[in-house]
Amino acid sequence: MKDNNSYRFGLIGAAGYVAPRHMKAIKETGNKLAAALDPNDSVGIIDSYFPYADFFTEFERFDRYIDKQRRKGKKIDYLSICSPNYLHDAHIRFALRNNAHAICEKPLVLNPWNIDGLEEIEAESGSKVYNILQLRHHPSILGLKHRIIAGGNPHKHEVDLTYITSRGNWYFRSWKGINEKSGGIATNIGIHFFDMLIWIFGNVQNNHLHILDPQTAAGYMELENAKVRWFLSIDEKNLPRDIHASGQRTYRSIRVDGQEVEFSGGFTDLHTLSYEAILAGNGFGLSEARPSIETVYMIRHSSPCPAKGERHPFGQVKGNNHAWQ
Repeated sequence: MKDNNSYRFGLIGAAGYVAPRHMKAIKETGNKLAAALDPNDSVGIIDSYFPYADFFTEFERFDRYIDKQRRKGKKIDYLSICSPNYLHDAHIRFALRNNAHAICEKPLVLNPWNIDGLEEIEAESGSKVYNILQLRHHPSILGLKHRIIAGGNPHKHEVDLTYITSRGNWYFRSWKGINEKSGGIATNIGIHFFDMLIWIFGNVQNNHLHILDPQTAAGYMELENAKVRWFLSIDEKNLPRDIHASGQRTYRSIRVDGQEVEFSGGFTDLHTLSYEAILAGNGFGLSEARPSIETVYMIRHSSPCPAKGERHPFGQVKGNNHAWQ
């Protein structure tokens, strides 16, 4: 139901890192944030976008508000979900039960069978579940996909994925450091890269794990059209030497057939582009989210076996005190 020619949104997880991107997207697409929820009340950022939005720190009060508004004919049309990973499934179900579409951050859920349940509820409710897969809107990634499709390479492409984003001690005191809540490194920081690679190069055919600990994961997978060596870490000791020396704390690299794919910029408006696509009926739903969820679930429940598959260069001497050149 539109309110003054705009959709009414709710948002769960308003104090989280990614929430401002959703608030910005809601505003830039001409819509209204009616109500937001977070157990933490450090949410002054709302004033920059929707100062008159109702705010709740208790889910029960938020639930009652959403229900009362629905009964008065002022239901929310969309619920944006920025809560911790392990709560996504429950919060998506809450949206569907309130006749609202769900727009959820990645990972959509932690387990493949959660998608099965959501498919049933989605069909019953008539509302839709959308996953934010913003790399699919990045100009450089779109360009890469088009080149791969047009190239007609008879051999599998050689891909090296490296993502190191340093995190301090706080990380392991938060829900992100608890595997049961975040899904671990491959899920929490890697899933959007795995989604992007599967989207471009096709489904996973083989998946071998080389390293898995609280700070680092690495492995090798074969996709329909690519052989991928991947390395993910939140340990600053794994940064390339020159990156560490410059004071940078993040290193992101994708090399395809020896050529670097430049995508360090262009992230500013990706959530807005995602919202525009969703509102136009072109968002990414449950079926699009499934392959990457299955992939990280498999990684999370595998035992490292360094002998299988090609090892990523960083994974051959892991943790060697900024040894990368």
